[in-house]
Amino acid sequence: MSEMQKFYKDKTMLLTGGSGFLGKVTIEKLLRITEVKRIYVLIRAKNGQEIKERLVAWESDPVFEILLKTQPKAMQRVAPIQGDCQEPDLGLGAEDRKLLIEEVQLVLHGAATVRFTEPLHIALAINTRAARLMLQLAKQMQRLEAFVHISTAYSNCVVEKIEEKFYPEHLTCSANQVLELTEWLEGELIDNMAPALMGKYPNTYTYTKALAEQVIQREAGDIPLCVYRPGVIIASYKEPMPGWIDNLYGPIAVLYGVAFGVLRITRLNVKAQAGIVPVDYASSMALATVWQTAIDAKPPGDPVIYNFTPSEENLITWGGFRDRAQNLVHNYPLTKMMWCPFLHCTTTPWLFRLVAYFYHLVPGYAIDVVLRLRGQKPRMIKLYDKIHKNINVLAPFVDTTWKFDTSNTQRLWKRMSSLDQNLFDFNMRGLNWDDYFRQALYGIRIYLGKEQPTSIVRGKKILFRFLVLHRILQLTLCSGAAALLWSLLKVVSSF
Repeated sequence: MSEMQKFYKDKTMLLTGGSGFLGKVTIEKLLRITEVKRIYVLIRAKNGQEIKERLVAWESDPVFEILLKTQPKAMQRVAPIQGDCQEPDLGLGAEDRKLLIEEVQLVLHGAATVRFTEPLHIALAINTRAARLMLQLAKQMQRLEAFVHISTAYSNCVVEKIEEKFYPEHLTCSANQVLELTEWLEGELIDNMAPALMGKYPNTYTYTKALAEQVIQREAGDIPLCVYRPGVIIASYKEPMPGWIDNLYGPIAVLYGVAFGVLRITRLNVKAQAGIVPVDYASSMALATVWQTAIDAKPPGDPVIYNFTPSEENLITWGGFRDRAQNLVHNYPLTKMMWCPFLHCTTTPWLFRLVAYFYHLVPGYAIDVVLRLRGQKPRMIKLYDKIHKNINVLAPFVDTTWKFDTSNTQRLWKRMSSLDQNLFDFNMRGLNWDDYFRQALYGIRIYLGKEQPTSIVRGKKILFRFLVLHRILQLTLCSGAAALLWSLLKVVSSF
């Protein structure tokens, strides 16, 4: 048993955000690798499902499949706690609150709304106020050994060189002042004040995460605490299986759109560095920060911060992301693709709009007309409207290169034993990006595309047909353009 496994043995942990992408992978890792005694998961009823029903539904989630084959009763160590980070009191009942105060030793606070366009009053409640409420709860916990607040590497994206420190000077006003406003003003009024409050921050997500960090800096007191800032979390590399993902956020949405044949032009700086990290690496890093925070005496001054992004010795650009993904899409094609996969990139807004008109809107309108004639509901223009809005929202993050200091993260890696480095691997320096995309894209095809592993041959046949049609269309358009140009030249020469 490794040092970290010994640490987690018989521990009781509270995890918020457990139903999210990173949360599920972290729970699975804890149950599979460690002998943790109990994981309390703060969760709310959703879509008519009570919290126990939601937890039972997890057992059919692919992320837990390997775990449950080897440990059929593993989920008995997970206990749902009725709660909601959007509520003023976290939605906790008196008995549950008492239970957590008496039993919990480790806290991993990862609950957040990651929607860039979330109304400000909602983002403030979930991302900022909940951080304060979790801190207040943690200070009452009688057996607390570590509290890890999960932020984001882009919480301070208003500067291009991000060190492992706090940046309160970039906020227009303090977190305390903003949270006081939310107590006195209606949500709609708070939303209307967003441009003035946010200042240089590009969206409500990064802004409210920056505010939460100030809450942590000012109110942590003497509890053992650290801030963990992962980059853009993408599909798994190896654990619990290659390519597992359950959402269409960020760059994975671009990749899936290309594979499906609906996304052909996007705003992307191919020379900018991509701050992407596999979810299994991000999960291992999170668990390592819990361990490190617990075994170290609290240092004087501000809490320790860990930036987690690609290593300076192993960077990847968005162009590298695009090229690898585009090449491998042809190796693992979707049988449901609508056209031959390809992607052009530009950083010029007007050029994107012009090309999108011909690449997206013209085909979209044509497909919708056919759907109407068949008596079906048109959907392509609505889909493209959503895609274009998401592209514009993401544009600042795929057009800029940030430099991240990861000194604390590197020290943590070196502090771990070789056995723990193998069990809880998050070494971005040693990650093979070519192998990652090869493994991940195969899995994405299965878990997002809902394709069978045996359907690759059929997918390649469909891809070949679309490639032929694509070349015919290109030839037709080029011939038409040449004929038009020739006609114009004849008209001009006749004068």
